[in-house]
Amino acid sequence: MSTLLPLHELHAELGGRFAEVNSHEIVEDYGNPDAEYTALTRTAGVVDLSFRGRLCLTGADRVRLLHGQVTNDVQKLQTGDGCYAALVTNKGKFQSDAHIYALAEELLLDFEPGLTAAILGRLDHYIVADDVQMVDVAPHYGLLSVQGPRAAEVLHKLGLNLTLPTKPLGLIHVPDAALGDLYFVHHERAGSDGYDCFIPTAAAAMVFDKLVLGARQVGGGAAGFAALELARFEAGIPRFGVDMDETNLPPEAGIDTRAISYTKGCYIGQEVIARIRTYGQVAKALRRLRLPAPPAVLPVKGDKLFRDGRDVGYVTSARFSPAQQANLAMAYVRREANTPGTPLTLHTAGGELAVEVLPLQP
Repeated sequence: MSTLLPLHELHAELGGRFAEVNSHEIVEDYGNPDAEYTALTRTAGVVDLSFRGRLCLTGADRVRLLHGQVTNDVQKLQTGDGCYAALVTNKGKFQSDAHIYALAEELLLDFEPGLTAAILGRLDHYIVADDVQMVDVAPHYGLLSVQGPRAAEVLHKLGLNLTLPTKPLGLIHVPDAALGDLYFVHHERAGSDGYDCFIPTAAAAMVFDKLVLGARQVGGGAAGFAALELARFEAGIPRFGVDMDETNLPPEAGIDTRAISYTKGCYIGQEVIARIRTYGQVAKALRRLRLPAPPAVLPVKGDKLFRDGRDVGYVTSARFSPAQQANLAMAYVRREANTPGTPLTLHTAGGELAVEVLPLQP
């Protein structure tokens, strides 16, 4: 049975149609996914991401502990800074990715749903005599996201006199007598401007209503996860659990420039990832593919790629891109065949397709 969104009834009143991700309820759409996608890419859309996992670490040793567990440099974060990182095994393979934010007396982690127990277990294993406490804050704080070119305008309509952060993953704390402690993050989830809003659960419905009203005033509105996923895909942003998983190394997924510090020193899996950088490229890397135009059938996850009869990779996801008016896919392609412009053959249940390798991001 899936964990329901705290604002389930509110979404239902707006015509929300529900699905689930890792046993957590999501709003798939509000009945018009095309319009919701348009809002996210041209004006502003408001998405309820409260199904995602959220942990807070407190205590004097919180930075030291987390710094030794993730691929990015937590020690350099000042209050109001954020970073993207991966938790990897001692073999360098993904366990999760996460966005990490430095609050005044806490570290806040935001990650894919269904991973809270695993991440708590991982971190707890390394707490010996450390002064670190971990709290699952998902029941206490909702996560609303405003994405699109006019997202900042929507947030200013809240009437909170916001000075929004401009630095990627920068965060501001806004205490409000009526709403509680609010946190706003500059987080571009869909290839244009965007902000995440961490809102006390008791105030989430009120803030969501205000955000949707503000989005409607600029030509947008509430948007479901399906529209956000399409915009993310078009922007070439891989998602953990879809385009990267426990079988992958972070450099294979193309996130190394955002998520890996090669100067921070030791962390779990560091030796493997450092060795990849020292001795050259990874054996395979995530790329986009240009597929035959519609009505060609889209491939499914796991469909194989070939070059001169040799298996050189596999598809992770595929969609029709309204922005490019083309069928596209993400796929892992071996090093010898992943130069942009390389022609490959894709084997699908419906037959063979001629495809072309593209850079991961447009």
